[in-house]
Amino acid sequence: MFQDMVSKHWQSYYFHSIQYKTSFLENRMGKMSSSFRRMSISNDPLANNRWRDIRRLTDRDSIHLRNPNFEPGPENFEIIQQIRVLVIGAGGLGCELLKNLALCGFQHIEVIDMDTIDLSNLNRQFLFRESDIGKSKAEVAAAFVNERIEGCTVIPHNCRIEEKPPSFYRSFHIVVCGLDSVNARRWMNAMLCDLAQVNAMGEVEENTVIPMIDGGTEGFKGNARIVYPRMSACIDCTLDLYPPQMNFPLCTIAHTPRLPEHCVEYVKVIQWDELKPFQGADLDADNPNHVDWVFEKAMERSQQYDIRGVDRRLTQGVLKRIIPAVASTNAVIAASCSIEALKLATNIANNINNYLNFNDVDGVYCGTVEMGRNPECPTCNRRSEVISVSRTDLLKSFLENLVRAFNLSDNPSLTTGTGSIYEVSEFFPDIAERSKNNLNRPLGDLVSENSELLLSDISLKSSNSISIRVKFTD
Repeated sequence: MFQDMVSKHWQSYYFHSIQYKTSFLENRMGKMSSSFRRMSISNDPLANNRWRDIRRLTDRDSIHLRNPNFEPGPENFEIIQQIRVLVIGAGGLGCELLKNLALCGFQHIEVIDMDTIDLSNLNRQFLFRESDIGKSKAEVAAAFVNERIEGCTVIPHNCRIEEKPPSFYRSFHIVVCGLDSVNARRWMNAMLCDLAQVNAMGEVEENTVIPMIDGGTEGFKGNARIVYPRMSACIDCTLDLYPPQMNFPLCTIAHTPRLPEHCVEYVKVIQWDELKPFQGADLDADNPNHVDWVFEKAMERSQQYDIRGVDRRLTQGVLKRIIPAVASTNAVIAASCSIEALKLATNIANNINNYLNFNDVDGVYCGTVEMGRNPECPTCNRRSEVISVSRTDLLKSFLENLVRAFNLSDNPSLTTGTGSIYEVSEFFPDIAERSKNNLNRPLGDLVSENSELLLSDISLKSSNSISIRVKFTD
């Protein structure tokens, strides 16, 4: 009897308890439903916009993060869509950069890369497929992004950066580098420093400054930096940041090779000069035919000394001094570079000042440091040579005087902030023809008072150029 009473008591308790909880939940759900209805009435206008995440950064104010010059509004995103960005390199970093910049809303992007796609690229350069092997990296990457992201136009250039004239680089607002070569970085750095003009007072004209965002990775380490040409530390100011090139003792690679790298280095240092393949051409690590030849000879030497491990990937790595790339490091550094480009375009936040270091070898470390300019840097602190001339002097005689004064070759080039005055190159026949026509024109028709001219020649040191300021005597 007692058990029956207890059982009925708990049944009654559970019934009322469930009834209460049910009514509570119904009441709660009713309030939530009402809240959802109110939310649907005051819906976020950007909720269905493809660029809503970027627009929330560009259209809304941020007291704690924004640059003092930032003014929120839809105009900021319109600026992003109008800015012209040049990406140099379409490899591990370049693929990430192209994807990130396109998804940030940049619609006018161009990319330069002279390399072709190799099987070893596919593990991290995700814009490429196995069917793309042997094709141009720049062309395939551009086609991939153009197909995937509506409204974005990526224009490829399958060539060396040296093949483009100054006017090409002058047409961009931002340059983003994803290079694996220190020499290529230095060349691009020198070009942008040359394009940054200095007025008669020695002050940099800011409207001629094209910021360069540079990213680099080495295994689990990486860095990102911003260079404002002639205004902040440039690449040549901080050359000591780059690790020294590893060299093998000549006696080891010639007589007692022990590693597969020794075999490749032997072919590179000794056999190439002895056998003079490809009609005595210089070894070009970016030429697939040259790499294949070195690989074959390195295989022969490895078999002679019973050394295993020589393959084409290792051969290319030794020739180009490549440290194996890690996809996650590329992603982190490319993301940092892309964010800096977004901040430069919109002022949504202050840019890094001016060097970011990333390291996840043992844990994760990320920090920034300000690199100072080198007052003796021959690239960004170059002084202008003032030369007095008459307005009636012909360009031909002016060039002849420059050749004698600076011990130049017979084919220097002379450019201004607006274009080439004299530049003879087989790559640009139109410019060469116009340059020859300029030889018999007076300087007064070609340059203005206090104009800064860039004199370039292969015989010059540093960035192969001298800055000249013209002063008319009449």
